[in-house]
Amino acid sequence: MSAALVFKPLTAARWDDLVDLFGPERGACAGCWCMWPRMRGVEFQAMPKVARRDAFHRLVESGPPPGLLAYEGRTAVGWVAVSPRRDVARFNISRVTAPTDPAGADLAATWALTCFYARASHRKRGLMRALAEAAIAYARKQGARRIEVCPIEPARALMWGEAFVGIPSALLPLGFVEIARRSPRRPLLRLDL
Repeated sequence: MSAALVFKPLTAARWDDLVDLFGPERGACAGCWCMWPRMRGVEFQAMPKVARRDAFHRLVESGPPPGLLAYEGRTAVGWVAVSPRRDVARFNISRVTAPTDPAGADLAATWALTCFYARASHRKRGLMRALAEAAIAYARKQGARRIEVCPIEPARALMWGEAFVGIPSALLPLGFVEIARRSPRRPLLRLDL
């Protein structure tokens, strides 16, 4: 990244910046509004885009912040969802991302990186790694003991939006290690803090 970035938690006061980043009609990747990791697939599919936006808005308003915005000047150019694992239902029930030790999992002390999003003008510039670094620092300040992420390994050129879960080449240099692989292209990675 060439310009200095500033990372700020997504609070109600910054909601309009997120809407500008995601696009008021687009809602990030296919109208997700970052609700995909927070609910079961059936519930997500049944929920219209506007309802997803409204649900995420309520979540942001009630706090705590569900992630960080990256700013270049006054413009939000990136987003990373980072929160305690307990707050992201799909991450806990999916066969691919479920905790490795469900019986002993401390879902409050284990945080999850579940989504990355970059403004089109800032893609392919290293923003994912910068967002991950900021998320790690933020989670550490919030008392997290570890962070998990389940990125996708590109077997070919990724389709637009496919890398919203992250890519290993941006995360492994930060100290993440593979702790499970339940899908050929989706390693579950952990960073102990």
